[in-house]
Amino acid sequence: MRAALLGSPVAHSRSPVLHRAAYAALGLDDWTYEAVECTAEELPGWVAARDASWAGLSVTMPGKRAALELASSVTPRARRVGAANTLVRRDGGWAADCTDVDGIAGALRAAQVRDFRSIAAGIADVVVLGSGATACAAIAGVFEVGSDSVTLVVRDVARAAGTLAVARSHGFHRRPVTWDDLDVGHLVTAKSLINTTPADALEPGLAERIVAALPPWSVVLDAIYHPWPTPLAAAAAARGLPVATGLDMLLHQAFGQVEQFTGLPAPREAMHEALAATTDVTLLPLPG
Repeated sequence: MRAALLGSPVAHSRSPVLHRAAYAALGLDDWTYEAVECTAEELPGWVAARDASWAGLSVTMPGKRAALELASSVTPRARRVGAANTLVRRDGGWAADCTDVDGIAGALRAAQVRDFRSIAAGIADVVVLGSGATACAAIAGVFEVGSDSVTLVVRDVARAAGTLAVARSHGFHRRPVTWDDLDVGHLVTAKSLINTTPADALEPGLAERIVAALPPWSVVLDAIYHPWPTPLAAAAAARGLPVATGLDMLLHQAFGQVEQFTGLPAPREAMHEALAATTDVTLLPLPG
């Protein structure tokens, strides 16, 4: 059986490391996994040309919306997020899912984020920086781990309309905050801060000011893993706050893909060890 990662660019991706390690640990010696350079425009035609030997496809940017649109069936969470990073062969068609949600939720749990619903009303909050596709998955991920509310920090409220719709579909109705309006009051009760913006998006000193305002029980998840550490991650580590990375997200989203492709439980320890061997970034331990 065959599987692949589709996206552009993909040369840097660690997904092949994770999937190949999983197939080897599962004894699937005749399975292959490759990285394929593929734009969103090329994706529908490329997928349509695959034969029955293809078990599943991982999809990264910029093809996640195109993957959702071509699928013959779609999971509720992928529909709510508006994107699919997973295509699985089903009855001659393709079933779409978004295991990016598992990536966010798994990384937060690995960082030992507290049960949001166990905290008194008014301080059960998550702050998400950014309004792109990763922010949409982050909203769904914090919903999975029991968040009561999410505050989105965006450049332009009008351009964030799609992400705000995703938040509302998960029951989060708090008004967004612009970067100019972000202040200590939005951060002092945050159980988690999730950054989905590029590494250079924060002006000098802003990362340090944001982290300084977080409570001592907060968890920081930075979706970036190259270059590392980001200013936000460095500031969080200096304060002693737990930090999850984009690699932690990648690891946890891959578990569900492997299980959907193969029908077998993901060999999580083997995948964790294989990814850790390829990077200087410290991965969080797997949750017990």
